[in-house]
Amino acid sequence: MMTVTGSGSFRPDSALYRPPTHFLRGSLGRFATGVAVVTFDAAEDDGSLRRQGITVNSFTSVSMEPPLVLVSIQRSVRSHDLLAGRPFAINVLGAEQQDVALHFAGRPVVDPVWIEGRWAPRLAGALSHFVCTPWATYDGGDHTLFLGEVQEFDYRSGDALGFVHGQFCTIPEPSLGHEALF
Repeated sequence: MMTVTGSGSFRPDSALYRPPTHFLRGSLGRFATGVAVVTFDAAEDDGSLRRQGITVNSFTSVSMEPPLVLVSIQRSVRSHDLLAGRPFAINVLGAEQQDVALHFAGRPVVDPVWIEGRWAPRLAGALSHFVCTPWATYDGGDHTLFLGEVQEFDYRSGDALGFVHGQFCTIPEPSLGHEALF
């Protein structure tokens, strides 16, 4: 078992040494998550707006009343500062949208199809989406936790794009959703 201070059995001067964060990332990577893209309009220096997005797997619901969601964004990415104080959309990706995830992770392979929104732009074909207005931000170490109040949302049927062990995977849609039970 690793501890916070542990880094395996190699000394820091060894070529085989890995810092504790390497093992922490490996431990966290065992938790399967969905994949989403946070989209928003970013203000340019000349005052114009430009579509922006960032792929995330750190997204969660916070509250049903009021409807709040949270997304965690690393401070070192350019999108971090552009997102502050702006409405945003969280686009949960379907299993067939791996190219969209890669595009917004800095490896463009496909041009995204945008849908205009009252508060923020969103992506066409997402498995579900949540359009949010800013609610609060919190310091999260090397990340900022952005809470948004959900203004619009919707979903479609289909398998979800997942991420585990540093790789994409498919999370199959159950044959009967919970909505059908009520």
